[in-house]
Parts: sequence; C-alpha cells; structure tokens
Amino acid sequence: MDLRGSLDGLGAVRERVLTRPLRRVAERAAAVDRLPTEARAALGHYARGGRLDVAALRLQSVVESRVAAIVDGAFEGVERAIADDCGVDPTTVSFDYETKLLLPVELTLVRLYRDLRTRAPDGYDPVDRTVDPGIEGRAYDLLGVGADEADVDPAFSALAREADRVDRVTRLVVVALLDGDMRDAVNDAEYEEFEVTVAGEPVDARDDLGRERVAELAQSTLEAAVEERFDRFPGSVRAAYERAVAASEAHQERDPEFRELYETARDGGPEATTAVRERYRDADFDAPPEGYGRADLELPYFRTQYGRVGVIYDGMFDMYEAAGVRVEAAFRRAVVLTIVYAQVWLDDVDDYAADAREGQLTPVTAAYLLADDREGYRRVRGLAREYADRARELADRSRSPLVGVAVEYVTRSGDPSTLPGTEQGRQASTR
Repeated sequence: MDLRGSLDGLGAVRERVLTRPLRRVAERAAAVDRLPTEARAALGHYARGGRLDVAALRLQSVVESRVAAIVDGAFEGVERAIADDCGVDPTTVSFDYETKLLLPVELTLVRLYRDLRTRAPDGYDPVDRTVDPGIEGRAYDLLGVGADEADVDPAFSALAREADRVDRVTRLVVVALLDGDMRDAVNDAEYEEFEVTVAGEPVDARDDLGRERVAELAQSTLEAAVEERFDRFPGSVRAAYERAVAASEAHQERDPEFRELYETARDGGPEATTAVRERYRDADFDAPPEGYGRADLELPYFRTQYGRVGVIYDGMFDMYEAAGVRVEAAFRRAVVLTIVYAQVWLDDVDDYAADAREGQLTPVTAAYLLADDREGYRRVRGLAREYADRARELADRSRSPLVGVAVEYVTRSGDPSTLPGTEQGRQASTR
C-alpha cells in the first residue's frame, strides 16, 4: 500500500473541501471575458480543484525574462551575420522570429528552479545565487567575524553548481529548438515568420536581402551556435538531440503518404477511410517511447502526433537528463500531452480550412474525413477533452500546477466556432 500517496490524496480532498467557497469565487471570476486569458486560466485551474503554487507563479516571470534573454542573445548573432552579408553596421539591424516552441522550456525551467529552491537551506536562493545572512550572519558582521570563521553550509556551493548546470543546458536547449524550428521553416519555404529591418527599412523593401536569404542566414547562424554549445557537454547530450531530430524528420518524410491518404479518403470509399483510421488515428508504435503508460498510448492520434511534435520535447528532456539534470517522468509526460493538445486545439482547429483545402492530414481534418460535419465537430471536441484531461491528471500527479494552468490556458484560447458542424462554420462554408 502506498501510504504516502494515500495521505497526499486525503490531504488534497480535505483542501478542496475547505477551499470550496474560494473555488466558487474563482470559477465566477474565470468566466469574466474582460480578464486576461492568463489570469482566467490560473483561476480556472484553481476552480477545477488544482493547486495554486504562488512560488511557482512568481518564478514564471523570472523564467520568461531569462528565456527571452537567451533568445535575444541568439538573435544578436543573427543580426551580426545579416549585417556582414549586407555590409552594414550591426547596430542598424533588427531581427525577430515568431515561434511557439519555447513554452515547454519555460514550464521545465520553473519546475527545476522550484525544486532547487525547495531543497535550499534557509537564507539561500539558488535561482538568484543570493544569500540572506539572517540574524546570525548579521551578528557575525557586527562582531567582525570573517567569513572563514563562520560556518558556511556546503549545500550552497552544491546547489549553485546544480543551478548553473540547469542554466547552461537551458541555453543549449533554447537555441537548439530555435534552430530546428527555423530549419523546418526553410525546408518548407515558410519565410513569413522571419522579420528583419535594416536601418529601419523592412526586409521586403530591400533588393539585396529578401526573406529567403534572411531565413538561411538565421538558421545557419543558430546551427553553428548549437554546434559550438554542444562541445561544452558530454557526447550523450548531442546524441539525445540527434535521436529526437531523426525521429521528427522520419515523421516529416511521411507527409506525402499522409497527403495521399487524405486525398484518397476524400474521394474514395470505405477502404480509404479505414486506412486513415488504421495508419493515422489508431497507428501503433513500433517501439513505444519509454515512460508512457497505456492511458497515454491509447489516446487517438497519439502515435502520429508524438512524431509530429511530442518527440522533440522528449528529446529536450533527454538532453537535460544526459547533462545530469533529472526531470520527473510524470512531468515530462504532462508537458508532452499539453503540447499535443495545444497543437490540435489551437493550431489544427485554427488552420482547418487551409489544411482541408491543401490536403493536409491532421487530427482535425481526419475527424471530418471519418464522419459527417456534426459528428466530426463532436469528435474534435471529444479528442481535445481527452488530451486535456490526461494532461491535467499528469500535472496533478507530478505536482506541477503551472502545467495545469497551461492546459487551462490552451482550453480557453481555442476557438472551434468556425469548424464545420457549427452555425458559424456553416455560414462560412456558404460564402
């Protein structure tokens, strides 16, 4: 019998009973559209029975700033490369690139920082690397006792080394994810996310640059930065990254197969839709990823969506582990399930019309291939609910309230109103 788990469960039940009035207030507040979605997500998570970890919420802004600083540093290198290519002063170049890949990094860094602070002795903050001497320390100062005469907790230096390792791996991971995302964009000739101005002039207004050239310069610059950073880590860190990239590229190479499936199912009969179910919706893993349970593996579309987005973040976690930074298995799974949920409920729902027009197979377009509009809409909603529920369960199990808030944020950010099977969707299809 898991006594600790039972006690934790009883404590959680007691907490929910005692806080029920507060949760009702939070539920009403979460329904107020005027509030920012981030606030409504936090309130909604609490109203559902989740915990509000104030310390983690405070860390979120710290983490967002640090990740933004890593991105800015990487983009400074891109700006120098663009300046060299154009023969201009680097200070006149401004580069930006929009990506949605970094939320899992931020969630992970909050979790790791939170764990470090929990383990730190009183008075020491391993995140900021600061020491509050407390009353005893101030007394030493007043008495003129030197640092070598006062007792120094050896845990300070150990935790500082751990925190430094976390930061170093995070810098590598952020740049590697940006590089991979840009590589995909270049391979697919999707240059609209690359924004550059030179001396205040947009890239589209210049004859000597162009978005394609900017994209190539940006990606090659970040690729070189990733390679340079890998040299500071054991070879196992690079190996973890390369495994994830290879698995992701193997999935991308199946894109023509999935497009053919879509076209055949749209124009064909029962055999074609059976192929969509067997090879896309219900596909099995040749070798299931380590750490995932039956409840994860049996989610509809999980095999294909894991290859599409999930494997990259498992690769990220493997990089942390290979560098000596442990990440709990349930937390890893919660983040991956949340990202797959976001891919379906945000991107695939938003892009349904374009994906259907271009023959792109996604869980959303597949749902409408396998059913009429009304039933397809019901299945999309049900699929989103399954992923959200599973991610919430894993977030609770791993005591990761910020992941629970992220799930709630995705839920409140999705807009399925224009999908077929809704009144607005029917009006849009007749225009």
